[in-house]
Amino acid sequence: MSVIELDGDHLTVDDVAAVAAAWEHPADVTVRVAPASLENVKRSRRAVEDFLARGEIIYGITTGFGDFKDRLIPLDKVQQLQRNIIMSHAVGVGPLLDPATVRAMMVIRAQTLVKGYSGVRPVVIDTLVEMVNRGVYPVIPAQGSLGASGDLAPLAHMALPIIGEGEAFYRGERLPGVEAMRRAGLSPLELEAKEGLALTNGTSMMCAVGALTVARAEMLAKTADIAAALSLEALRGTPAAFDARIHAVRPHPGQAESAAFLRRLVEGSQFTRTFDPLDVQDAYSLRCTPQVHGAARDAIARARHTLEVEMNSANDNPLIFVDGDGATVLSGGNFHGEPVALVMDYLKIALAEIANISERRLARLIDEKVNRRVLPAFLTNDGGLNSGFMIAQYTSAALVSENKVLAHPASVDSIPSSANAEDHVSMGSIAARQAAEIAQNLENVLALELLSAAQGIDFRLETLGHEAKLGQGTAAAYQLIRSRIPFVERDAVMYPYVDTMRELVETGAIVRAVEEQAIQNTVL
Repeated sequence: MSVIELDGDHLTVDDVAAVAAAWEHPADVTVRVAPASLENVKRSRRAVEDFLARGEIIYGITTGFGDFKDRLIPLDKVQQLQRNIIMSHAVGVGPLLDPATVRAMMVIRAQTLVKGYSGVRPVVIDTLVEMVNRGVYPVIPAQGSLGASGDLAPLAHMALPIIGEGEAFYRGERLPGVEAMRRAGLSPLELEAKEGLALTNGTSMMCAVGALTVARAEMLAKTADIAAALSLEALRGTPAAFDARIHAVRPHPGQAESAAFLRRLVEGSQFTRTFDPLDVQDAYSLRCTPQVHGAARDAIARARHTLEVEMNSANDNPLIFVDGDGATVLSGGNFHGEPVALVMDYLKIALAEIANISERRLARLIDEKVNRRVLPAFLTNDGGLNSGFMIAQYTSAALVSENKVLAHPASVDSIPSSANAEDHVSMGSIAARQAAEIAQNLENVLALELLSAAQGIDFRLETLGHEAKLGQGTAAAYQLIRSRIPFVERDAVMYPYVDTMRELVETGAIVRAVEEQAIQNTVL
């Protein structure tokens, strides 16, 4: 069992991914609040109670929300106001967020509240954390957020079971929220002033989807290098373009990392070519792999940085600042998801580009005219009778085309809301969901390339002899593929092979196989 501690400042993408991954077995990862952080939470809560005692007018506490900011709320209706915001704002539609994403969303929301600027009682944070620990997952539709004032609709659905409303999954069963809480040994809360607003006002959904997509993207970037290296060997390419000297004079970090990984993957390979005066350099899809994959790596790193800043930020409104014996309430716009929206759009483009260049490598693998007959047409014997891997490229082309539509930036759009009081929004949750869709498409594109490259390696083995050695990294990937998927000698039903290959990509098995081999060889 591992423990993730929430202190308001140090939550990482890896922490979120670990919490999310334990959705079927919540006891595997325990989330807890750092005791020292609760003092800030208690101070901000006392400030809220002092404001109420003095009868001060404060947005969302003694006023309505959005364009109702000028409607004063009597003190005897303050609790009802907080319950109302959750019920009225739960207007999400569409497919449900999966349990892993819901867990990520809940732990991120708890972390922002732990910072101590939101004015909630510790019991609110404790309840949210215990829902994660005990496996109570609110039913949350994926659509409905504008990304400012944060992810209002999704967060309202998340908060419904806390007040005994809505629905939640518990041990695989979809239940009324109050029943799910009861079965988990939890009691719904009667929210106090500011607490409903604090639960619903923030960027937790876009951060959850974004964080899980970044973790996925980091693995896919490595997988893409492995696929490219295996394709290089299948096509009798040259690793000369990966020479460290080339990348040292254009020192983008991701480019250098990709080139170094590619060099290690093909080290010792007998499938690549040395200098050939009739074939001095490869096509861009092989030669420029470090430049394209590296730029994508840099985009992924930028997304991670932005998300980790956001996940450890106070992003609701208003915020409460306690200074000595005094306290100040400030209304601002930290709920606005623009930072996340922009990097999610950037991530979308980066992942789409990895898919684009992968499809081009696949196209070279199957086209005997461009690969100089290093490999047979469509990677099959008896072509014509057999179509071989012809349609693998069609599917890949369809996916990359779909990615191009999804990569259109969501962040450049805005629709005014709340009677024009909220007249610019980020669409950050849309950008994050689209990034996740592109990542899923990329998994399939890389699976198709790896499947085709392995087929190409088998044809090369017939030419070189079966004792010929692959690179120290690519050999592990090839062996894993062949342990699960056979050489396709003649036309067969292909989709089971594609599904198996996609599973090896999705689960990170391909990357782990290479890394485990590297540990054995102390090469990578």
